This record gives sequence, structure tokens and C-alpha cells, in this order.
Amino acid sequence: MRGKEIQPDCWKYQLPGGFEAWAGKTDRDNDILSLSTARPEEYWFHVHGLPGSHVILRAPDGEKPDNALIRQTAAIAAWHSKARNAGNVPVKYTEAKHVGKPRGAKPGSVTIKREKTIKVRPGLPD
Repeated sequence: MRGKEIQPDCWKYQLPGGFEAWAGKTDRDNDILSLSTARPEEYWFHVHGLPGSHVILRAPDGEKPDNALIRQTAAIAAWHSKARNAGNVPVKYTEAKHVGKPRGAKPGSVTIKREKTIKVRPGLPD
């Protein structure tokens, strides 16, 4: 299948301003989403310290998300994790260009740099 980009299997959520949040369904989908699909300037999210989906915040060309969109996307990442039924959950986020994969790491395992942490309640958009 050379020349055809493999698409990850994702949950997709429409957010205000034309933004979308994409959440991977499996470890393999998380790898494809985080390392191939995400554009360098897009934001990447994952619940801190627990298994869960990698979530990408897709932006209309040139748009930057505001704090409300960051919080909403972090809540989606928390929802698609083992912390779904918890109260406030720490979620790490960074630009996708700061997400990498160590050689030989298992699917779904990544390293991140320049991350920030935000605490949110798990939830999905209305």
C-alpha cells in the first residue's frame, strides 16, 4: 500500500470554531495518530500516568486554540482513559512536534517534551 497513508481508527468530535478532537481507539491507532497523522503544530493530549487514548486537537489552518478548547480536549482525553470515572484528572499536553517514539518501544508508548499539565473532569462535548 505504498503511497497511501494509513489512517488511524479514531473517535472524532466536532468542537467550536471548526476544531476537531481525534482520539485513538487502540495502541496502534495511537501510534499512527500521534506520529503520522498529527501535524507538528497541532496539540497532543494524554491522561497522566494511566492507559488511555492519544488525542489530537485538529485546527483549521493557522488557528490557535484558546484555553476553553484546550480544557475541552483534555476532558476528552481523560474520558478515553482508565480515569473516566474519576474527579479531576491530570492530562499532559504538548505540540505534536514534541511527541516521539523510543526505538523498540511497544505500540502506544511515546516520549513527550515541553509538556504542560492541566486538571480537568473527564467528559465529552455536548
